[in-house]
Amino acid sequence: MTRSDPPLRLLCIVGARPNFMKIAPLMRVFRARPDRFDARLVHTGQHYDEAMKDAFFRQLHIPEPDIDLGVGSGSHAVQTAEIMRRFEPVLDDLQPDVVLVVGDVNSTIACALVATKKGIAVVHVEAGLRSGDRGMPEEINRVLTDQISDLLFTTEADGATNLMREGIAADRIHFVGNVMIDTLLANRERAIPAEETLGGIAGFAGDPAGFGVLTLHRPSNVDDPVVLRRLLEVLVQLSERLPLVFPIHPRTRGRIADAGLSPVLAASRIALTDPLGYLQLLGLMAKARIVLTDSGGLQEETTALGIPCVTLRENTERPITVEQGTNTIVGTDPAKIKDCFDEVMASGGKSGRVPELWDGQAAERIADTLLAWAGSRAEAA
Repeated sequence: MTRSDPPLRLLCIVGARPNFMKIAPLMRVFRARPDRFDARLVHTGQHYDEAMKDAFFRQLHIPEPDIDLGVGSGSHAVQTAEIMRRFEPVLDDLQPDVVLVVGDVNSTIACALVATKKGIAVVHVEAGLRSGDRGMPEEINRVLTDQISDLLFTTEADGATNLMREGIAADRIHFVGNVMIDTLLANRERAIPAEETLGGIAGFAGDPAGFGVLTLHRPSNVDDPVVLRRLLEVLVQLSERLPLVFPIHPRTRGRIADAGLSPVLAASRIALTDPLGYLQLLGLMAKARIVLTDSGGLQEETTALGIPCVTLRENTERPITVEQGTNTIVGTDPAKIKDCFDEVMASGGKSGRVPELWDGQAAERIADTLLAWAGSRAEAA
């Protein structure tokens, strides 16, 4: 695109908590260049809690959405269908050049499907990640979104290998780095000190040995009472050696209560809190001795921070965090969890390095590539 061309009309989609940290640096870059980008933000409302919006949109300086679809919760099919139904009139009204989607949630695939069926270009940020586990709804969303995207931005070099294996042309793929890490680096100095957050947790018992952070929300971990009990029991044992802060997802809290497992946690040194804002959680992770999680995003953030991460899953779509970073995959086997915990406590865990292009400039590279791509399309038209 040349300076005389009209701005590229973008509709940027956000829908769920993992998206918020990915969209923030993109909106900042796009809106800093109004002569080149006319970027509007659509919030599907897939995650719609007002406190969550306050904790992320305001803390990360994400602009208020131009459009809020207000979809709310539902089964995967209901939620995806309702997003599609409500998004179609938005496209008819605004006629964007590009729909930009991030991540792997239902909002990602739903909006990409509507756009591509209407002949509107789809751009996927965080493309090419694969766990190999088709039992995960997110894996289905990733694969399908990549197949219908015109431009695919990867966070790690191996993402291109995954995509080309699935028949996607190399000239559609661009390795740009990780927008999640853009957000982390931009906000690290603004992180709320761990001491401040810990001081606000009722009953939290400080320990000279420090503390760990725990998150747990995957259906495979929390929906089966047998698996959930097994995990909680071993985590309670670990907390006897190191207190754990557990910002608990509302759905996880409900599953624990439904399974009658609340007493398992009651006398432990696991401190339950409501979900934390980004700056609170960033401050905690930066000072933690260990993070135990089933979150994909936390695997990346701990690698960038150099904090040992124990992933309570059988696989990961982010293998670079294991190959180069501080992450270890242990599944839900208590013996493996204990062994990895013991290693971290004894030696500080595996040493890692920050992967290539996780330097805080991914959003800038995406913007530059978008402009070049749009210019080449215009010339070919």
